[in-house]
Amino acid sequence: MAFGLAALLDDIAAFAKLAAASIDDVGAAAGRASAKATGVVIDDTAVTPRYVEGLAAKRELPVVKRIAVGSLRNKLLFILPAILLLSQFLPQLLTPLLMLGGTYLAFEGAEKVWELVSGSHHAEVETKAEKKAVDEDSVVSSAVRTDFILSAEIMVIALNEVASEGFWSRLVILAIVAVLITVLVYGVVALIVKMDDIGLHLAQRDTPWVQSFGRGLVGAMPKVMSVISFVGIIAMLWVGGHILLQGAYDLGWHGPYDVVHHLEHAVTGVAGVGGFLGWLVNTACSAVVGILVGGVVVLVAHFIPRRKHAERATAEATTDATDATTAGTVTGFAAPATDPQGSDPADVDPADADPAEPTDPEPTDGRNPTDR
Repeated sequence: MAFGLAALLDDIAAFAKLAAASIDDVGAAAGRASAKATGVVIDDTAVTPRYVEGLAAKRELPVVKRIAVGSLRNKLLFILPAILLLSQFLPQLLTPLLMLGGTYLAFEGAEKVWELVSGSHHAEVETKAEKKAVDEDSVVSSAVRTDFILSAEIMVIALNEVASEGFWSRLVILAIVAVLITVLVYGVVALIVKMDDIGLHLAQRDTPWVQSFGRGLVGAMPKVMSVISFVGIIAMLWVGGHILLQGAYDLGWHGPYDVVHHLEHAVTGVAGVGGFLGWLVNTACSAVVGILVGGVVVLVAHFIPRRKHAERATAEATTDATDATTAGTVTGFAAPATDPQGSDPADVDPADADPAEPTDPEPTDGRNPTDR
């Protein structure tokens, strides 16, 4: 009896050690996968704050929360099942789908660049209540769409790091990565967008240097948000272009990325800063690809339809003008108007023209007409 109980306890201990080792392995794999996707995580963090620009201060955190919930939903309900099934049954589709997402990112970045250059903006709604509802819904929708692409790249990069694991291990590891990265990204985003409120709170403290620091923080945040917004636009172009370059290389078109690698190797030998210069060259080349591809998509999506619409509107206006001219010409040859009895207005006797007007001439001798 005692021997059987001891054997059972040994088995339980061995199972616990195995479970602990498995948990450690999952944790280590999740850490490796998260670290590999750090670059995209930074891009995601830089892109998101620009979406809350212009919102009321009290609505910033609720909007960030809505975006975070949408991001987590993207990762757990859509991206994770999709990439697991594709990696299991159709792994060759992962790269084209990721390139499609990269094209969308490049399009969004190029569209923002065009808006900055041209100064174009969306029409404002009439009431503040309508503006609030439209802005928040459009902000969340646009941010979640952009996050979907970045999240997909994060999850695919993480999947590549754990491709040798079993199916269920990959599922658990990627779920952990999804939650950790979402908390990290949107925690930092919430901190960034509320930094001015933190500065305002510090400015109300009693310590002089704390007050000075708080006021400086409040004054600096608009510029910081503008810089972050600009970095977010560059990040969309950079990440989108990098996805396209890497995807084309993986699909067998090595030429573009070979040029980038050649440029990288030309500067990596610089002592001390070679690694940074190599990264900078890769980033710049990726951004150029992003702006080129995104610019083409912007042209196709916006300007060609507008041109066709303008041409159609011009043709319709010309047709209307021609019809109006024709109608006016026909009317110009119409017979002159007649009175109800059918007589010509020119034949009417002046005495009968207006009974209210006297027909007798005015007296010239100064006497009253009734005395004559």
